[in-house]
Amino acid sequence: MTEAALCREQHAERGRVDERALAQLDHDRPAAIGTDLRILVANQLAERAETVSQIARSLGHEVVALELDVDHVAERTRTELPDVALVGLGESSEHALELIEQIAHSAACPVILMLDAKNAEFVNEAAKRGVFAYLVDGDPAELQAALDTVLRRFAEFHNLEGAFGRRATIERAKGILMAIHGIDEQKAFELLRTDS
Repeated sequence: MTEAALCREQHAERGRVDERALAQLDHDRPAAIGTDLRILVANQLAERAETVSQIARSLGHEVVALELDVDHVAERTRTELPDVALVGLGESSEHALELIEQIAHSAACPVILMLDAKNAEFVNEAAKRGVFAYLVDGDPAELQAALDTVLRRFAEFHNLEGAFGRRATIERAKGILMAIHGIDEQKAFELLRTDS
């Protein structure tokens, strides 16, 4: 099974298939990653959120949600199914960290942190909460490069999750076969391989 097929299977489990990310993985067709993305913008400061939204739109992307409230961001992420979330630092760093955590916890999409000034301590804390990348200020070219990189890494992340999940399933199946048939691990694996 190709990487693209595995990624399609994983995205189907989440209720959608991201053909742009898959195009990058599927070497048989041209990559269209980074164009026409569905973006969620989350920032406590309405003016800053609108600025980030304008930058995203100027790159040809669709802003599917602009959220200012931590209490609503997880639900908007689930209902809008964005490809990427752009989270900004508002009046409090705790608010931004909660936004990141809500989005990352739902594992719906990767998060890019948008800062207006360098802040190494905050970036470190955001990384612990699940942010995939960060940018200082809103240079459109840098944002597009970050989007392309983050989508690739997110697809690879989900491929690894799928591989670990498949490995755990195989191990459980081997254990069941060993118990039922009284065979060793190697014979159980051979039985699985033969029957698959």
